[in-house]
Amino acid sequence: MKRNNLVFLFACSLIIFQTACKKEKSSITGWNYNDAKWGGFETYDYAGQETGPGLVYVKGGQFTMGSSEQDVLYDRNNFERKVTVASFYMDETEISNLHYLEYLYWLKRIFADLPEVYETALPDTNCWRDKLAYNEPYVDYYLRHPAYKNYPVVGVSWLQATEFAKWRTDRVNEMILIREGILEPDINQMNEENFNTGAYLVGQFQGMDGKHLVKDINVKKGTRNVKMEDGIFLPDYRLPTEAEWEYAATANIGSSLYENVNDKKIYSWGGLTVRNQNGKEKDRGLINANFKRGKGDQGGIAKWLNDGALITTEVVAYWPNDYGLYNMSGNVSEWVMDVYRALSLDDNTDFNPYRGNEFDKPKLDQWGVIDLKDSLGRIVYEDVETVDVQERRNYQKADNIGYLDEEVYNGDNQMYEYGVSSLVNDQAHVYKGASWNDRGYWMSPGTRRFLDQRQSLSTLGFRCAMHRVGAP
Repeated sequence: MKRNNLVFLFACSLIIFQTACKKEKSSITGWNYNDAKWGGFETYDYAGQETGPGLVYVKGGQFTMGSSEQDVLYDRNNFERKVTVASFYMDETEISNLHYLEYLYWLKRIFADLPEVYETALPDTNCWRDKLAYNEPYVDYYLRHPAYKNYPVVGVSWLQATEFAKWRTDRVNEMILIREGILEPDINQMNEENFNTGAYLVGQFQGMDGKHLVKDINVKKGTRNVKMEDGIFLPDYRLPTEAEWEYAATANIGSSLYENVNDKKIYSWGGLTVRNQNGKEKDRGLINANFKRGKGDQGGIAKWLNDGALITTEVVAYWPNDYGLYNMSGNVSEWVMDVYRALSLDDNTDFNPYRGNEFDKPKLDQWGVIDLKDSLGRIVYEDVETVDVQERRNYQKADNIGYLDEEVYNGDNQMYEYGVSSLVNDQAHVYKGASWNDRGYWMSPGTRRFLDQRQSLSTLGFRCAMHRVGAP
């Protein structure tokens, strides 16, 4: 009996060994994969996308985009329409002062020879000033004093928020390479020699090699850089689209059964009131978000501040919504990617709606090779040329911001008489949600406002998002 068991175990181990040694073959050609003798084409199993630092997974699907509140301003710019959003990741919280100070510190350290890079990224702390209020302490202390380090950063323009997201992408991907032993930490990087994901992928970054380099099967004892096909890098951090932000804030996943949404939400939580109706008994009746209850009431009376805050408060205050996201209906309003148009919901497509596309491509040198990186260490991009896309069916020019929304007269796009009858142009971007200084109306996820991409407010912050690759 024991002998039979040993024979069985030996047979099993032999099968496992043979399976492990057997080369994976192409199902259409029969050629071996991952075998230098058969050309060296590589393919590996992909375990799935890891969740990047700070992110929460948001499972995609269809929802009714647009305001569920009365259109009290009669803008008619957010009527209801059903759309579908692909799965994505969203920051659990708003970006805090601590997060942004880390970014500023890095810029100042790396670009010591280019101080304008640091200066351009500085938030506008003067956004706190009010002609009829004493807010100078916030001008001086809000960004840098440790008392406010976990409060949301404000005074950041759309352009600055977008640059922060680019920086974060590179730092996270660099961390992944260091974690995997492919690179060593290098605090001596300076100027354009800092790690950039795009520059690394095209061979324009030379860092300190780690102990676990990627083996190049086509070169005896050779190594190579990580490739996109390896599945190691994460997709870009970026601002969420308006549809993504609204979908995540609405969080219908907590009020749906099968394919039915049983309760139409007004806010990012269930119920028809701003007070907590669920959870622990001690929390019942407390305010769900940081907002302005009424004229002159920023937070209630002393000893019983109804929302616990007079200006902003910590980014993890109150209760998360059903996706696990904090402060989607209050604290600060938040930038999204979209360029503002009053009729966006009428023009946009059903799947992943977004207005703001400007299609580009890497800039090539005179030999047709990707051009050298710029002074920030990034690959240079340029608009796609009309001559290269004139026979395409899905787009025929680089700038598609005004598609279906601008009349063309004598070859020029006619805008909304910017500065005469409108403040809408291609620099106007959407921001969503209520802030500490807004009435409850703006807490409804469907409401929308806009601001010039170069401007900022003491009531406006941001959070980042990331695309989900593969299955939803």
